[in-house]
Amino acid sequence: MKYATAYDEKRMARALGIALPISMKKSVELCSFIRGKELPKAISLLERVLDESVAIPFRRYAKGGTGHKPGMGPGRYPKKACFEVIKLLRQAQANAKNKGLDSANLVVNSILAKKGAQAWHFGRQRRRRMKRTHIEVIVTEAEKKAAQATQATKKTELTKGKAKKPAAANSEAKAAGAQKTSGAK
Repeated sequence: MKYATAYDEKRMARALGIALPISMKKSVELCSFIRGKELPKAISLLERVLDESVAIPFRRYAKGGTGHKPGMGPGRYPKKACFEVIKLLRQAQANAKNKGLDSANLVVNSILAKKGAQAWHFGRQRRRRMKRTHIEVIVTEAEKKAAQATQATKKTELTKGKAKKPAAANSEAKAAGAQKTSGAK
């Protein structure tokens, strides 16, 4: 099975779960919840979901009696999906460590759920389908904080420079207006 995300061998590590026995809808909501977060924070959040102290917000698949949780709206505690995603995140972390990346400085760059194969439960005459989902995880080594600090200083310098230009233009306009009034007398 191919990966759906562009991949840089030097800065990224990945893991793939194929035909996991979890719900596709719950997996999509779970993936959107942890996408973009730091890896240790994402794992701790999912462990808190297992303890039912944090709920996963359901935005796309919230119909059908999804109860509202305090401060967030509709949400659930998909424990089985969380357990499988935690295993995948730890596999991606181990792959990153094996590549020589800083495992404490990883960010979940891409995580997505795809529909798996349609299999039938064994011996069922009613024809019940099994839940199968493919999940792809790609983690990236985050940029150094020093690089982020330099970018922040550049942004503040740019905003300071932009703020000075309109003030200078206003003073020039006032000076031109004063010359016109003195010449009119």
